[in-house]
Amino acid sequence: MKDSKKLNGKDLINVGVFTAIYFVIIMVLAMLGFIPIFMPLYSMLMPLFGGIPFMLFLTKVKKFGMILIMSVLLGILMWLTGMSFYALAIGSVTGLIAEFVYKSGGYKSAKKAILAHGIFSLWVWTNYIPLFFFAEKYWSTRQNFGQEYISALTKLMPAWSCPVHFILCFLFGILGGILGRAVLKKHFVKAGIV
Repeated sequence: MKDSKKLNGKDLINVGVFTAIYFVIIMVLAMLGFIPIFMPLYSMLMPLFGGIPFMLFLTKVKKFGMILIMSVLLGILMWLTGMSFYALAIGSVTGLIAEFVYKSGGYKSAKKAILAHGIFSLWVWTNYIPLFFFAEKYWSTRQNFGQEYISALTKLMPAWSCPVHFILCFLFGILGGILGRAVLKKHFVKAGIV
């Protein structure tokens, strides 16, 4: 019985597969960022559309550690693809909190699954940290975007909007969780999540 609580190969394969699916969706949405108006929308679009694969992933999560590993892997992938290390650092914390929230429902509570996705989605906000707090350094490494793009994005994302984006990531994470649950209703029933 004790061994059944340890992560096995199948669990790790599920983490890998769903991390890859989630990451591909995020990267497709990230491509929209070449148009300045879409960059501030990340805090809504990524948690919303990320909710579908994440909620499907939660139907496979029955052991502690799977959400945290996914968070760490996403953070590493974001760092390797040119974003800052904040997704890894802060995402690991929010991933761990999401892990505890989902576990508190015995891996069977749809409400806890939705809340876990809201908390998990806060990692998206971390990609804005350099823009809000280290803008000069951030833009010095992205001069190839052109001054017109930089000026447009600077106007669209003033520093005061930092907490707004944090809240939006959480709220749209909740909405993404609700959307994911609705789309995947039969999978939730099959997994015994109510």
